[in-house]
Amino acid sequence: MNFLTYLISGISLGSVYAIIALGYTMVYGIAKMLNFAHGDFIMVGCYAIFTIVGAFSGSGLGMVIGVIAATVICTAVGVLTERIAYRPLREAGSPLAVLITAIGVSYLLENLALLVFGSDPKSFSSIIKWEGITIASLKIPGVTIVTICVSIIVLVLLQLFIHKTKDGQAMLAASQDRGAATLMGINVNRTISLTFAIGSFLAAIAGALLCSAYPTLNPYTGAMPGIKAFVAAVLGGIGSIPGAMIGGIVLGVIEILGRSYVSSQLSDAIVFAVLIIVLLVKPTGLLGKQIQEKV
Repeated sequence: MNFLTYLISGISLGSVYAIIALGYTMVYGIAKMLNFAHGDFIMVGCYAIFTIVGAFSGSGLGMVIGVIAATVICTAVGVLTERIAYRPLREAGSPLAVLITAIGVSYLLENLALLVFGSDPKSFSSIIKWEGITIASLKIPGVTIVTICVSIIVLVLLQLFIHKTKDGQAMLAASQDRGAATLMGINVNRTISLTFAIGSFLAAIAGALLCSAYPTLNPYTGAMPGIKAFVAAVLGGIGSIPGAMIGGIVLGVIEILGRSYVSSQLSDAIVFAVLIIVLLVKPTGLLGKQIQEKV
């Protein structure tokens, strides 16, 4: 029974990683850049919920208002970051410039949070009040069930959006060839901004679920989950939406099982060791495709 408990907890944690990884994989798939500030968008969303719930503490709608406001704020931060920090460097000769800028944006957001909220950890009130269900002697917390369900819904909606809408088709075209997409009348800048908006929106949702399961908030809350979600995206095959989902769940299960059966101190090392092994065996990730470029 303990194994089932750990397995369900791993799937729940992996579902959060998957939602974050979807933002990474979309931005990389379309803009061909790694937004290492993505993890800090999670922290921004969590602080937005924390602040607004505190302001509306006497109202039963505080959680709802907080989540809605967090998604709006994170979306705005993502779009502004792309417009101000990344777009001017998109045509730079080396992708290293964008990568360094992304790291700079990450540190900027963390230090702004330190200035505004301080370094002391905050106690985060879970947005999910449902206690969950009990099957035989197995108790499944409500936050676990909701997290898994939300991740599945997000995956389905994102797949439908990509393959069934005009903007989704524009994203696919831009990911294949930005120059050709521009010649076909697609506004590539708008498409990339929309991609950042969706990724940042998902980061806010993931942050709310993550802090509901692990209710401690500080300016570095999103740093390690962001890195692990990037690992999940690479593990599943960066650029693949189903791959990000599978990679996130696999990573979450490995982390929880490693923490439970091996060592809580070595759980992170186990996660990254698995990534190294997978990349040695299959460099493109589980669902990634080898792309041949003509020279």
